[in-house]
Amino acid sequence: MSRLSMRKMSDNQSGVISAVKVGGELGRRIRDMGLVPGTPVRIQGRAPLYDPVALKIRGFTLTLRNSEADHIEVEVA
Repeated sequence: MSRLSMRKMSDNQSGVISAVKVGGELGRRIRDMGLVPGTPVRIQGRAPLYDPVALKIRGFTLTLRNSEADHIEVEVA
């Protein structure tokens, strides 16, 4: 398995969150949205200019800015 930034994942690619590499207020907000290590995630799609990115996580769709997705490391097969 390889690890990469969530921003670099392709559409319909799945993986498991391995780390949130930011602290402070932004790190807390990301974790409060349910993006914690061990959580399965799938990239559902992207906006026409590739920002934001839509994720399928825990049965719902969540959108993140690329600047937020940069801080989330995902383990992909």
